[in-house]
Amino acid sequence: MLNNLEFANPEFFYLLLVIPLMGVWYWYKNNRSKAEIQLSTTLPFAGMKSSGRRIFYHLLFALRIIAIALLIVALSRPQKTSSSKDISIEGIDIVMAMDISSSMLAEDLKPNRLDAAKNVAIDFIKGRPNDRVGLVVFAGETFTQVPLTTDHTVLDEMFRNIKSGMIEDGTAIGDGLATAVSRLRESKAISKVIIILTDGVNNSGAVDPVSAAEIAKLYGIRIYAIGAGSMGTAPYPVQTPFGTRYQDMKVEIDEKLLQDVAAMTDGKYFRATSNNKLKDIYKEIDELEKSKIDVTEFHKKSEEFMPFALLALVLFGLEIFLKNTWFRTTP
Repeated sequence: MLNNLEFANPEFFYLLLVIPLMGVWYWYKNNRSKAEIQLSTTLPFAGMKSSGRRIFYHLLFALRIIAIALLIVALSRPQKTSSSKDISIEGIDIVMAMDISSSMLAEDLKPNRLDAAKNVAIDFIKGRPNDRVGLVVFAGETFTQVPLTTDHTVLDEMFRNIKSGMIEDGTAIGDGLATAVSRLRESKAISKVIIILTDGVNNSGAVDPVSAAEIAKLYGIRIYAIGAGSMGTAPYPVQTPFGTRYQDMKVEIDEKLLQDVAAMTDGKYFRATSNNKLKDIYKEIDELEKSKIDVTEFHKKSEEFMPFALLALVLFGLEIFLKNTWFRTTP
């Protein structure tokens, strides 16, 4: 009966302290009220059995104690809270395809392109708790780091574990897109999205990026493409016998290709030339892909004191009935 109950006036439970006091009073009164008869011997009564009424007489006090305890619970106003959360349609499934080639270590974004992309993507995911998100990484080859999931804690951890050099170097944009499409093709979500981030030109892999985009369009998948890198040149770390040295590397992003694959799927292309620009891009994608989940939440509290009060009344009535019938005493 007490499961899932809250109490509006829990301070009334302090009244339960009166119950042990009543027990002490009852014991003291019961011991003082025994009749005393002076007899020369009690042998004539030795074989007599105790009456059932004597054995169960203390039941009256037990009924009273339980009734009082139930009344105190009723005074504390037990309440049951009902809540509901109705989702009328499905949310959005997003696969993030991230370039982890060696060029992503260039430091025109801080601390470098790869870490900047990881940090902004993690913040983006945290802002979309209702969506399933997956992660695909690619360089010269590609693999799925995390399949579609709502466990954003796992996603956060796996994003932080990404590093350049995990796989063969290169830039297989087509393969990265194709792997992301394969993760979304059986999705039943109302909206399916690929966010692909790269800083180079497609120079590896077996799948043509345009062909991958055509397949994405066939499955109703929208592609948002992000080119990461400043204009002109960018400082790139090079390991030498004398430690890390930096050399300016020309920034080459196939913007025409990325614009085409995005346009084919009713998506959009963005250029991230700085950390702030990258954050703004993810904010814009977040606005463009707002989940259309219809959530109805309500909390309703219902008073549950009545069963306790009625049961207390029944026990009080039973005590009075037994006291005046079976346990009735004659002065």
